[in-house]
Amino acid sequence: MPGTTADPGTALVLGATSDIGRAIARALAQEGWHIQLAARDGERLQQEAADLGARSAGLVQAHVFEALGLAADDRWLTALAPLPDLAVCVIGLVGDQEQSEHNPDAATLVMRSNYEAPALLLGALAARFAERGHGVIVGVSSVAGERGRAANYVYGSAKAGFTAFLSGLRARLSRTGVHIVTVKPGPVRTRKNDGMVLHGALTAMPEAVAKAVVRAVRKRRNVVYVLPIWRLIMLTIRHLPEPLFKHLRF
Repeated sequence: MPGTTADPGTALVLGATSDIGRAIARALAQEGWHIQLAARDGERLQQEAADLGARSAGLVQAHVFEALGLAADDRWLTALAPLPDLAVCVIGLVGDQEQSEHNPDAATLVMRSNYEAPALLLGALAARFAERGHGVIVGVSSVAGERGRAANYVYGSAKAGFTAFLSGLRARLSRTGVHIVTVKPGPVRTRKNDGMVLHGALTAMPEAVAKAVVRAVRKRRNVVYVLPIWRLIMLTIRHLPEPLFKHLRF
């Protein structure tokens, strides 16, 4: 029976070929979940599915999936057999702030990748979960969404929208048996930022994000900071007076 300790059920990971998505899928498989992997790169997706299948005893399925193309069309849900008990969305794109400032197409891609597509996808899943009467949805947002900073306000504004969406969805579905979790990492060490200078104490590894997700699902958390220090940092940033904050360049 899904939801029991012996058989947690089926978990869908959207964005499964990313470093974070892969770590989450592996952590959930270790917990006994059957895994549905969804990503746009079919070749890498099949490789990940084969690797995960060799590592775990549970069923592993792969679904080639283009988030931006399918976000407004929920027919993609019919390919999910069964409908998952848990869905984790790690879809996103940091982009380049300078490009976003000068190229509307670049800014649009960042906004759609971090807010529009994830919100529409999870909204469609939430409707199916609510109709069924149970399920857990995890949206991986970002601390960048808590206040618009000069260095990444296009990305941050999209994550702010996604965080607000998850908060509203959590409130709306609170009496339906569907639970919504918001996960807020700070910087995460992945292949995409390899070579960048990141502060070790403030930077998480993908495996830490995965552990936070597993723990949040098990304990039905609402909002989770992957590294606890970011809760204090963002509390401070949120309360900086605007005359001071607008002159900071970080």
